[in-house]
Amino acid sequence: MTDTPETPETAAAPTDSPPDRLSVNPRSEFHDWDKLSRGVGIRFNGTERTNVEEYCISEGWIRVAAGKSLDRKGNPLTIKLTGTVEAWFKS
Repeated sequence: MTDTPETPETAAAPTDSPPDRLSVNPRSEFHDWDKLSRGVGIRFNGTERTNVEEYCISEGWIRVAAGKSLDRKGNPLTIKLTGTVEAWFKS
């Protein structure tokens, strides 16, 4: 076992992956504009999705808009789909 100083090349780099749960709704506690501005790609059950309103990787679900229907506050009505969720930063 050698004691070598950590250099930027040998230091454990933090994983550059999106959070476990993220929402595009600014009123949600899971909304994070800094992470959303980087662009987050979502693959749900092997298909890349572009209409995801919110996702949770550990629980395995996404929320997508249900057509053009709006609730009484003007937000899109969403449905929850369960399956395998993968997320990555596009940039």
